Amino acid sequence: MPITNVEKQEYIKKFGKDSKDTGSSEVQVAILTHRIRELTEHAKVHKKDHHTRRGLVHLVSKRKKLLKYLMRSNAESYVSLIKELSIRG
Repeated sequence: MPITNVEKQEYIKKFGKDSKDTGSSEVQVAILTHRIRELTEHAKVHKKDHHTRRGLVHLVSKRKKLLKYLMRSNAESYVSLIKELSIRG
């Protein structure tokens, strides 16, 4: 199930600089993390759904690139985002 507008607005309020900040790396990573978690649950139930699995791999690599950029540009924000979203063990 795709992310609803209400959930997206919550992520924007929590991680964005203002209410219209949808483009910052923090917000993008938070929204991607939500979608990745939903698709992971879907992939656990539907093991033979290879199309969804391919999309999931694409989203994970996109989030990885955004996190790499965030780590280079703003390390403090990177660390707080990782803790907040409980990514990386």
